[in-house]
Order: sequence, then C-alpha cells, then structure tokens
Amino acid sequence: MKDLGEVDTILGIKLKRSGSQISLSQSHYIEKILTKFQHLNIKEFNTPFNSSVKLDKNSRRVVDQLGHASEIGCMMYAMHYTRLDIAFAVSKLSQYTCNPGPDLWKAISRVLGYLKRTRNLELTYSTHPGILEGYSDASYIDHSGDSKSTSGWIYTLDGGAVSWESKKQTCIAHSTMESEFIALAAAGKEVEWIIDLLTDIHLCPQPTPLIPMYCDSEAKLSKVYNDVYNGKSQHIGLRDNYVRELIENATISIVYVKSCGNLADPLTKPLTRGLV
Repeated sequence: MKDLGEVDTILGIKLKRSGSQISLSQSHYIEKILTKFQHLNIKEFNTPFNSSVKLDKNSRRVVDQLGHASEIGCMMYAMHYTRLDIAFAVSKLSQYTCNPGPDLWKAISRVLGYLKRTRNLELTYSTHPGILEGYSDASYIDHSGDSKSTSGWIYTLDGGAVSWESKKQTCIAHSTMESEFIALAAAGKEVEWIIDLLTDIHLCPQPTPLIPMYCDSEAKLSKVYNDVYNGKSQHIGLRDNYVRELIENATISIVYVKSCGNLADPLTKPLTRGLV
C-alpha cells in the first residue's frame, strides 16, 4: 500500500475542500461522456426530460441497441454518485433499451444536453454533526404501457444528499395511497441500512435518534397513525405492517410536507425549469 496524500479524484469523482465543506463533482467525467458521444451533435437543454414526450415500446426496427445501452450506462454512473437530478430521466430511459427506437435517441440526447449545460454542479457537505432526514414520494400510474407507478426517495445528512432512488414500482398500485406506501416501504428498508452503516463508522449517535420521513400525502400520514383496520386496504397489509413497525420501533416518524418542499418529488416526475 502507498500513501498518495490527500485524495483529489477517486472513482471518477473529484473532491474539493473549502474550509469545513467538501464538494463532490463529476464535471471531468461528464466531459469524457460528451467527447465520447460527440457524434450525437448534443445541444444544451434546461431540463433533462421533456414532460410532453411519451415513450412507448418500439414496434419497428431496432436502432443501435448496444450504442443506446452504452450511453445510458455512462449517464447512470453519474446519476448514482452525484447527479440525482437526472435520476428520473435515466430510470425512464432504461426501461426501453431492449428495443430502442428514434424517440429514445432524442430523449438520451436531451439528458446529455442537460448534463452539458450543468456539468459543474456539485454535491456539498459540511462537517457539522450529521442530521439524517428522509423524503419519500410516488407518482401514481405514469407509465401508460403497464400502469405502474414510480417511487422516489432521498436521504440527506446535514443537508447533503447521501442516498436516493427513482424506480418504477414492480407491482400495480390500486390507488395513490398504495403507491405512496410502496415508496415509503422501500425508503424504510434503505434507512435501516443507512443507520447500520453510520453506526459502524461511528457517525450515528447512540441511542439512534428518530429519523423524520417527510411525505406530501395526508392520506398516507393518517393511515400509518390510524389503528383502525379497513378491509379496503388489505392489499397493502405487508407494507403497512412494515412501516408501522418502523414507527413503533422509533426508527422513523412520518412528517407531512408540501410538495414544493418534498425533495423526493423531482425523482418521480420530469424536472421543471423552476426546480433546475
């Protein structure tokens, strides 16, 4: 082993230190992506995904499946580490790589164009005592082909994002509240893992403080704190019981927040210009 001094770049992520802050950036990695796919004649865009575009399965000839998968894979690497703002777009595009068509190519070019304009964005963290907070949201049935909803959650540690996900749900939700419960249960599994990690590296005080989980669904809030059984909600019994157990064990508390203050909201739908 060699001591190479203070880290500057690791796994394609550049670290910058300024006083008590550390910033993570992948600007140089994004530059490499743009250079690699410069044949696409990429133009700059203000948002990563056009909300008016409805992607459908391609029934015509496959258009460069390997090339499309490579482009999405490169964007996915940036999305997983610092660029959570493209999480919804990358998740959406990934669902059509098996049989890509011309519309997918245009949507990929838009994400690359957005990265081109915003390549210098950074994730910033401070050295103050970490306060872990979670945000959960769901978009009910936004996939016209299979009627499945989208889950989104994000965790911040002292204001800086440390874990996030935008994912199409694997089952069909029968209501908005059920889609919210599916997202909340997924976020609950993640918070248990994060708490274990922070405990192992001695960043989580003992006993473990109650983690606030913010959501913008009043129906979900009233459901998790209501002990009255309703037969109409028996189809979400497993997720309901799991979330209730997290609350009873003082792992999380569900807190209502307006949609404009829910950080997970942009992970379930296309970003608007006001959020970029």
